[in-house]
Amino acid sequence: MKNVVNFHKELRPKACDLIAAWPGIGNLSLIVTRYLREKLDAEEIGEIEPSAFFDPIGVMVKDNIVEAPQFPEGTFYYWHNTSGKRDLLFFISDEQPTYKGYDLANFILDIAKKFKVKRIYTFAAAIAKIHHTEQPKVWGVATAPGLIDFLKKFEVVLRGRLQIAGLNGLLLGVAKERGLEGICLLGEVPSYTTRIPNPKASLEVIKVMLKVLDLEIDLTELAKIAEESDQQMKRLAAQAMGEYIDRYTKPVWPPEEEFEDEEDEDEDEED
Repeated sequence: MKNVVNFHKELRPKACDLIAAWPGIGNLSLIVTRYLREKLDAEEIGEIEPSAFFDPIGVMVKDNIVEAPQFPEGTFYYWHNTSGKRDLLFFISDEQPTYKGYDLANFILDIAKKFKVKRIYTFAAAIAKIHHTEQPKVWGVATAPGLIDFLKKFEVVLRGRLQIAGLNGLLLGVAKERGLEGICLLGEVPSYTTRIPNPKASLEVIKVMLKVLDLEIDLTELAKIAEESDQQMKRLAAQAMGEYIDRYTKPVWPPEEEFEDEEDEDEDEED
């Protein structure tokens, strides 16, 4: 393990929770986790050796010179809760491994065990049949029935059956295998916006997460980003609708030139 992870300082927490995030639909998981980490001012404490889990499939070339293979970063952060409640351990990764996701999930949980983690949290997008102007809801899933009862306090949507792709879901499955508690909060994302970041859904998820953790942070910055994103989406939708109308519809009335031609013919007949 020492060759796979490098910690900058020794920590011995009494108990903490783990929040882990990888890129996903709407970039929701990273938006939520990075915002929490930044506002709590969690301290960077270490990073994994990415070559243990990632295999580069190519290289970049700059000024005709081949550069060394680039690996994604996977970093641990730690926040001490002075209120006496559980501390928080964060793990944030730039990418998901192509083949070694299960190995990475187990490794992250090995680290979590050393930090005496009691519960794992992840976030994901819930692709829903909603319009981008609607207020997204937050769905919830957990590794045990007792945690579902806990989630009911926060009025999350319990859909019963769904699939969570990638490590934001797989980590909880591995946690269940190992007898650890886990919760995933999912923000609703319109099915036609899955390829763009969604701060609006992220904001709703982080609101629920703060209630779950019984924490308070300033959400003004994220709320502003969500509003700006919403306005941009409205402009893009209006533009797309305009292009659709121009391309696929025809005017009911003939062009003005046709009217002018008809008037000229009428004048000729009168002469």
